[in-house]
Amino acid sequence: MSTSGYFPAVEDIIKASNTLAEILEPTPFQQNDHLSQTYDAHVHLKREDLQMVRSYKIRGAYNKIRSIAPENLANGIVCASAGNHAQGVAFSCNKLKIKGSIYMPTTTPRQKINQVRMFGKEYVEIVLTGDTFDAANKAAIEYARESNKTFIPPFDDKKIIEGQGTIGYEILQQSKEPLDFVFVPIGGGGLASGVGSYIKRMSPTTRVIGVEPAGAACMKTAREKGEVVELEHIDKFVDGAAVKKAGMLTYEICKEVLDDIILVPEGAVCTSIIDMYNKNAIVVEPAGALSVAALRFYADQIRGKRVACIVSGSNNDIIRMEEIREKSLIYEGLKHYFIVNFPQKSGVILSFIRDIVGPDADLVHFQYIKKTNKDFGPALVGIEVTDRSVVEDITKRMAEHNLSFEYINENNKLFEILI
Repeated sequence: MSTSGYFPAVEDIIKASNTLAEILEPTPFQQNDHLSQTYDAHVHLKREDLQMVRSYKIRGAYNKIRSIAPENLANGIVCASAGNHAQGVAFSCNKLKIKGSIYMPTTTPRQKINQVRMFGKEYVEIVLTGDTFDAANKAAIEYARESNKTFIPPFDDKKIIEGQGTIGYEILQQSKEPLDFVFVPIGGGGLASGVGSYIKRMSPTTRVIGVEPAGAACMKTAREKGEVVELEHIDKFVDGAAVKKAGMLTYEICKEVLDDIILVPEGAVCTSIIDMYNKNAIVVEPAGALSVAALRFYADQIRGKRVACIVSGSNNDIIRMEEIREKSLIYEGLKHYFIVNFPQKSGVILSFIRDIVGPDADLVHFQYIKKTNKDFGPALVGIEVTDRSVVEDITKRMAEHNLSFEYINENNKLFEILI
């Protein structure tokens, strides 16, 4: 039993499922042939990307709001979200005819902001503030207190957790055979707490694996330190799971129900986004790809096993795809950046392409400004290769041609400034 004094009961999760039946039908639980063949396992996807608001967050939001007395809702509600919780709250406001104020970080993708407006219509106002979820959350809590409105937390709340737990209920209802592994994405921990609680009660031998982006490991850090802590810096790329501080309730529950927490690099997430689209025409947001991306790091353990991955959402702005491709290529060792000091003479770029880049790579980025009264000038060079081993040949040829260069993929500060 959690030391917080609260642990989601099976009966409460089933009750939440009955509440959600007012607006939702169970999402598909599908075997994925491509992933099954890749990992020599029976891999199933729980398709929360197919929800009406394109993420699982509607479950907790609606369950929470429906649990509040009508007289307490009359003054309106407030929430904070990087996008998906906001859409769930917005839909609920429209459905239940409740006024809502929704606080979102200024960094929220435009697509998610537009979706919130679409689902909430005249029942919601959007307030953009702060550059992280945590900053927007603090502002929303303060506003709710000052205006005497009901705050709808994104994850650290009993009814939110029970609503998210209905996914675990559906998975076990839909799975024809017992599951060996369930991979669950983690932001603040509401989904992992709810799903893990139900599955561990009803299928104790199933291993529940939490998955966090490597750049925002709030739950794993809390687990290692033995208490909830606020991370000083996070990578906001996986915006649906980029949380600085895990919930107090969710931390206590996750301590008991998660068998492991794995960190997935943002580049590996991007590779999974592209792979899922190319192989199955499944569009997912970065947080939605976390559970699938984790499989490559568990490949030996899941071989021959029955596996479920929760695909948590599909609210991905198409204008991010070039950034996603770039991050994937760099992570997979297929795109490399250098600062090369070129002699300032005619024909040098053509010679570089012919003699150094060669036939197994492409020069895809070249930024150079000719300097007067200088023999050499630096250029930022980007090269895509067909195989990660090709870059070694390129660096050897640059050395053989006496070119002065610096490889910047691994120089974090310089890379962030230039790329």
